[in-house]
Amino acid sequence: MKKIAFLAGTSGLVGMQLLHQLIQDPEYDMIVSVGRRKLALKHGKLVQIEADFKTIRKLDLEEKLKEEDLGGAYFPLIQAIKNKSVNIHAFCTLGTTIKAAGSKEKFYEIDHDYVINFALWAHQNGARIFMYVSALGADPQSKVYYNQVKGEVEEDLKVVPFEYLGLFEPSLLLGNRNEFRFGEEVAKIVTKPLVWLKLAKKYRPIYDHQVAKSMIFHANQVKSVKAEVIPSKDMQAF
Repeated sequence: MKKIAFLAGTSGLVGMQLLHQLIQDPEYDMIVSVGRRKLALKHGKLVQIEADFKTIRKLDLEEKLKEEDLGGAYFPLIQAIKNKSVNIHAFCTLGTTIKAAGSKEKFYEIDHDYVINFALWAHQNGARIFMYVSALGADPQSKVYYNQVKGEVEEDLKVVPFEYLGLFEPSLLLGNRNEFRFGEEVAKIVTKPLVWLKLAKKYRPIYDHQVAKSMIFHANQVKSVKAEVIPSKDMQAF
């Protein structure tokens, strides 16, 4: 076993694309998906673990994997993680909106605290590389609360001693969401011509699969920097 992926946010727009692409990628032997509930999806490379992101740092990964391992199929995975004989890449696409969360406080808990908790848990379980979906305009000094929180997350992730941290800042995401977001739908209609005409690469909408491909690509490149921001315009190439 040479490489595995930890993945949080699997049920989301980019997370689902990431999961499918990681399953198809021969570089990754196994994917450990961590979430509040399991998806109705089964694959030989996929292990699904239920976890509360409030308390995930207390989650014993080895014990949890043993609970899921009915026939001993996960023994090589458990041993590889335990012996630190495998490269582990962590991918995080956790996020919501203030409207969906119900309050600014709950939004901050999900978009900031849960992400940092997952990052710390991933690191303590051997992840060397961490890839995070942030947002265009992320800035801890921003007057826009959403962008301010995303900026704080980026800064706090830099403190975790990963060998490489990839911060992906996509513009408006295109794809098939499970939930309806009125503001996003209006923005898609207004900005869709930028995609068709290939204009304003920095601001034009980007497809979920492009972000996912970019994350996997950067996770597997030799980097000379510890932390790197990948802007939306660079993801447009995928």
